[in-house]
Amino acid sequence: MEELIKRVSERAGISEEQARSAVETVAEYLKERVPAPYSSYIDSFMSGGSGGSGGGLSGILGGMFGKK
Repeated sequence: MEELIKRVSERAGISEEQARSAVETVAEYLKERVPAPYSSYIDSFMSGGSGGSGGGLSGILGGMFGKK
């Protein structure tokens, strides 16, 4: 998550604190809109886990769509 926060901060020209708030807000928004079983993938990604068989977001998306 720290890498994502840093990237948002740099690209948006905002502080890391503001970027952290933005990233957490987006994660909460996504968790509210995906089916309940998939919200754990978002939690895993945000805590630094891969969320699936691969790493990062691709692993999460692969896990969400049944890719092994």
